Amino acid sequence: MRYSGIHVWGDSILKGIVFDQQRQRYAILRENCVAEFTKEVSVPVVNHASMGITAPEAEKRMNDADFLPGDLALIEFGGNDCDMAWESVAEAPEGRHEPKTPLERFVKSLGRMVERVRAGGMQPMLVVPPPLDGQRYFEWITQKLNKEAILRFLGDVQHIYRWQELYAFAVTGVAEKMGCPLLRLRDVFLRHEDFSRLLCVDGIHPSAEGHRVMLQRLREGCGT
Repeated sequence: MRYSGIHVWGDSILKGIVFDQQRQRYAILRENCVAEFTKEVSVPVVNHASMGITAPEAEKRMNDADFLPGDLALIEFGGNDCDMAWESVAEAPEGRHEPKTPLERFVKSLGRMVERVRAGGMQPMLVVPPPLDGQRYFEWITQKLNKEAILRFLGDVQHIYRWQELYAFAVTGVAEKMGCPLLRLRDVFLRHEDFSRLLCVDGIHPSAEGHRVMLQRLREGCGT
């Protein structure tokens, strides 16, 4: 399909954030999938993605954005929405803890973003985010917290993987309900012989190799 432009709405995954182990901090990968894709296509690409953002926060920003009829809008969220306040969990593992965006609110927010994009004359495409590595992410978030307490709350380490998977399923569900095309990043990671290689040491941000895999999926799913 031919688009006159592409707008990317997402979190740190499509922002190109990786964990730089040499500098021991997060940084933008220069050769991230969106940056490389931008070089290849003949239409302008605007990246609105932001590290740490949730779907409801992005929805508010989107309401103030300009929309250009004929453009494509990639919408990728879920990774921050499903995350917990792990410090609070560690302090009270027997208590009730909600994710940053409860699942029902996440679904409604995604749906409203799809409607907003369509109202602006653009084509929405929902993005199913990559999986996380449950063990690696658990080790990452518990570096300075009570590991035993957080594990008691989770029940088992892989609960983190399954919980994030619920949000991925929700993205697919919204797309099916609203007749919206999907860009399935999760599937292409899971089909890899060792998808943990596609993730940074934190177990959640795609690595440089992961961005190369996502770039190929972008070419296949929304190349112009």
